[in-house]
Amino acid sequence: MSADEIPAGFFITFEGPEGAGKSTQIERLASALRLEGRRVFTTREPGGTPTGERIRAIVLDPQAAGITAWTEALLFTAARAQLVRDVIRPRLDAGEIVICDRYTDSTMAYQGYGRRLDRVALARLQELATGGLEPDLTLLLNLSVEQGLDRIAHEKRDRLDDETVRFHMLVHDAYLKLAAQEPARWREVDASLPADTVASNVLQLVHEALGQRARRSA
Repeated sequence: MSADEIPAGFFITFEGPEGAGKSTQIERLASALRLEGRRVFTTREPGGTPTGERIRAIVLDPQAAGITAWTEALLFTAARAQLVRDVIRPRLDAGEIVICDRYTDSTMAYQGYGRRLDRVALARLQELATGGLEPDLTLLLNLSVEQGLDRIAHEKRDRLDDETVRFHMLVHDAYLKLAAQEPARWREVDASLPADTVASNVLQLVHEALGQRARRSA
């Protein structure tokens, strides 16, 4: 099997607290995989489509303080439904590697645990919105809340960045719980290490996952 021949595509998601460096590591991973001759597409949540980007502008606007927890969850999920239909599924069907900055686990962590919404209802909503599409591999860039908030202290902040430390602690703990519930899908990466080391560790984990897929498909 050649480098770019992945049956039914391969779906990788990056999750983690604020300041973990997901965007940087996604681009580094994508570049490394493309150098190997693989077909790779990157996207983000919320966003990735014209509709999703409009929703992103609303839901992350620091001035949108009146948005309720359920409105927030529904907006994120609406953007996700559009992204899956218009972008992720077609590219997976074409055999590409799709790398997404956040996915359904973010909703479970931020709205389910952080906002304390009904997690059973949220999970069902995600299943409906995505048609049951789950990642093949989820990389958790783990970083303490204090380190993450310190990293973004001087950056342009969105509405979720400005949440309380208590909220961010709930989200961080939620990611650890979610990863423990599905160890076959999740891989944890220490995001406090130098960026080059993180990138190397990420690439190694992705190679392992792709190798497992190739062996199953052989």
